[in-house]
Amino acid sequence: MDAGLILMLVAWVVVGAWISIIIFSQKKYHPKALFTLFFAEMWERFNFYGMRAILTLYMIKVLFDHMSQTDADERAIGIYGAYNALVYLTPVLGGMLADKILGFRRSIVWGGILMACGQVMLIFSDTFQIIVENDLFFIGLSLIVVGNGYFKPNISSFLGTFYEKNDPRKDGAFTIFYMGINVGAFLAPITCGYLGETYDWDWGFGLAAAGMLAGLFAFRKNIKNFAEKGLSPKPDFIKKKILLGLKPTNLILIASILVTPLIALLLNVNESMTLILTILGILVIGYLLYEAIFKLDKVEGQRLAVVIILAFFHTLFWAFFEQAGSSLTLFTERNVDRTFFGSELKTSIFQSVNPLFIITLAPAFTWLWAKLNKLRMDPYTPFKFAWGLLQLGLGFGVLVLGAKLFASSSGMVPLVFLVIAYFLHTTGELCLSPVGLSMVTKLSPGRIVGFVMGAWFLSISFAHHLAAFIAKLTAAPEVGNGEVASPMVTLPIYTDVYWQSTLFIIGAAGLLFLLAVPIKRMMHGIH
Repeated sequence: MDAGLILMLVAWVVVGAWISIIIFSQKKYHPKALFTLFFAEMWERFNFYGMRAILTLYMIKVLFDHMSQTDADERAIGIYGAYNALVYLTPVLGGMLADKILGFRRSIVWGGILMACGQVMLIFSDTFQIIVENDLFFIGLSLIVVGNGYFKPNISSFLGTFYEKNDPRKDGAFTIFYMGINVGAFLAPITCGYLGETYDWDWGFGLAAAGMLAGLFAFRKNIKNFAEKGLSPKPDFIKKKILLGLKPTNLILIASILVTPLIALLLNVNESMTLILTILGILVIGYLLYEAIFKLDKVEGQRLAVVIILAFFHTLFWAFFEQAGSSLTLFTERNVDRTFFGSELKTSIFQSVNPLFIITLAPAFTWLWAKLNKLRMDPYTPFKFAWGLLQLGLGFGVLVLGAKLFASSSGMVPLVFLVIAYFLHTTGELCLSPVGLSMVTKLSPGRIVGFVMGAWFLSISFAHHLAAFIAKLTAAPEVGNGEVASPMVTLPIYTDVYWQSTLFIIGAAGLLFLLAVPIKRMMHGIH
């Protein structure tokens, strides 16, 4: 029996049992809305990560199979980077529209529908075209980008409305919700990736769309659990016909659909994202510096400066971490011996390793920080960031070690080195990502905390675009006659780029360790 199929079945059984235990043990302590939103978010993440797990492979093997391997690599990597950059841009606008006009419920439903429609378009992208080649593919991705902007920021905010600010159950609720995110992210590559690579890519995209529809069904079926929460903050305004006989909600939805060709163009001509993100970055950082220097007192100004400094290291971390969906996926496909109990595992399955480690390690890190805090040994945020960067660098170092010392004569690296690398990347993420979000809320002035959080996510958007430039360095070389480069040819390229990445990241970590004490002073007592 196929090892991939066994892993998929075991994963579903174990996760199903785990979810049942969580719900049974917690249902008396939390409102029913938590579990409704848990399932909606879990299925949405299943949809999102299911598609993302096969996206790069699908582009190289199907959409761009007529290109040389070098051109196909660079084209796919560029689109993947631009797609993820846009995914982190749209939630800023989606959150604002929900807060001011739409309300959480309508935004979540719209987002889910748009994402499901986008997945359906991907199914037909290699068969049909409307005007130009691959237009359905880019429109499908655009719909997912817009839908994510409505769904992603608002479902988390919606959950917060069911608890008072100082409700002791709130942290536990978000922990359960966070687990739902990673359950979806864990199951998606194992399922959509396996079916897409084994049978047909359409199975992968179709199952991802089905997951989104399942999330919408769970949301709508249990809408009574929300009582009067999540409705539009301006119920009278949204009923008015303000332009051409249309209501505000109609106009916003039409605008959302009309903007998809522009997003499709940005994805297709993804080099333009460099200019857009650079201008945005300069404007945002310039405004934050203006606030820190001219609008805030010395203490608040220095605290905001800490956010700006750490945002730089935050961008570096994600630029290398997000090689997982591009260059690391292709490295796994071409240079990792994926044999497991006698059969070869599909490449996309390994996108499940990171969320699996998060599910298993997050409780341990929560305990560790609490224990160190009691002992008055809990490291300050800049130290945690430095440790996170160091572990990320060591993860790439492990891949280099496996390639240099343990690769076979045919250029294949043992699977264990990939798993260890993902483990170190995940422990680095747990030192940096949740800590960073908490840091932003603590150090930002109250009147601009929302803007600063938006800027923090903009740094992730920029990181994804930067990740594409790094990944393009690993593109397979031209070998002539339309042939595919052998593992012996591609292995030195990946090894060289990952070794340089190791040195650069560890160097950045070392710099942050040196800056950690002065940065700590600038935090003025905020831990």
